[in-house]
Amino acid sequence: MIPMTLAEIAAATGGVLDTTDGTPVVDAPLAFDSRHPAPGALFACLTGTLVDGHDFAALAVEQGAVAALAQRPVHVPAVLVPDVLTAMSDLARAVHQRYDGVTIGITGSAGKTTTKDLLAHVLAAHAPTVANRASFNNEIGFPVTVSSVRPDTRYLVLEMGARGKGHIQALCDIARPGISTVLGIGSAHVGEFGSREAIAEAKAEIVRALPATGTAVLNADDPLVAAMRREHDGQILTFGTDEGADVRATDITTDEGRPTFTLHHQGRTAAVQLTVYGRHNVTNALAAAATALAAGVPFDTVATALSEARMATGGRMAVTTRTDGVTVINDAFNASPESVLAALDALAEVGRGRRRIAVLGEMAELGDASVEWHRRVADAAARAGLAHLLVVGSGEGADVLADAYTAATHTAPDRRTADTVSAAVRAVLLPGDVLLVKGAHALGLDAVADQLLTV
Repeated sequence: MIPMTLAEIAAATGGVLDTTDGTPVVDAPLAFDSRHPAPGALFACLTGTLVDGHDFAALAVEQGAVAALAQRPVHVPAVLVPDVLTAMSDLARAVHQRYDGVTIGITGSAGKTTTKDLLAHVLAAHAPTVANRASFNNEIGFPVTVSSVRPDTRYLVLEMGARGKGHIQALCDIARPGISTVLGIGSAHVGEFGSREAIAEAKAEIVRALPATGTAVLNADDPLVAAMRREHDGQILTFGTDEGADVRATDITTDEGRPTFTLHHQGRTAAVQLTVYGRHNVTNALAAAATALAAGVPFDTVATALSEARMATGGRMAVTTRTDGVTVINDAFNASPESVLAALDALAEVGRGRRRIAVLGEMAELGDASVEWHRRVADAAARAGLAHLLVVGSGEGADVLADAYTAATHTAPDRRTADTVSAAVRAVLLPGDVLLVKGAHALGLDAVADQLLTV
């Protein structure tokens, strides 16, 4: 963290010092795990349904934290505030006001974490970079990420999620971006928003938050995103496969699921071969490239770093081949309809000439569109030529998926729960098979994929 004394933190959060000395300096990110605070951290005493962080403040200080951010005395140096979560945002805002690097915001219905990981790798090849860990994009993870900047940090990359109107604006009020990147508008959370147009309206908040000198990086292939150019009078940089895109890809091919393409920008070209799997990740790579170029990274550095970039976050098209030749595709962190269809396409690419098996969990938060999307996924699974399909879930979506797949293939899928599907998969796997695991995060299928990585 950009160093701040406890007295300065109290002023920034509207808190009161519960210590006789306000001069100790906090110079490490906010922490909420008492077991692993970085030396010099401020421990946030968050209160959950099962655990109260106030009970662990002393342990956090013993492990290296300077003090606690708390709502009541905790018998160690502390800044006492009315609400810890609100104070975390206030502190992050104060840190960001002292930060003079480039702040980049990324949003979209799918691909945010993949793009964030690719972009962070490219930027780090040019200058010191801080980005969200995993998908720390909510009211807890966001302040932690902002508090991670140091005086020498050149780039701050912030993934921004939204479950309603105003959510992204609230994050931008903490750390206003100078570059805002919008990936695409899909059907994730359409049940909460009501329509894709409503989702686009919420995502556009990241563009509206830009200063006049900022840059909006927009997907030229998505009409709802491309239309966001109306929200910003400053610089616009577009990416996509559309011929008019500022940063675009041509000659897209896949090599056992790994995309290769030619990157174009301002008359320059370079060959890029991604280490991540799935043709859909070309869009994420283009978004990362365009954003890095907007941030001032040289074209050659962008192209080289993209070809070397690896995912720092698990559960997103993570491909592992076991000792028996079985290839496991773990894309189980979450499941929007579009990402499930893309994952099935990737399974076909990686599994060309091999037996293919899929574990698909029902999709959540689709509202009235749930039945139609589960039918579309069933049709795609039928076209994928699966040797076995295992469906996980107990809701209407799982029923529709199973029934539609049966109607299309005249073969009923194996219905399973998350705690029984691993054994069922092992019973049908043969050496050399390719297995896809994909489903809503709440189903816990990422743990299933991990279990299946060993013979």
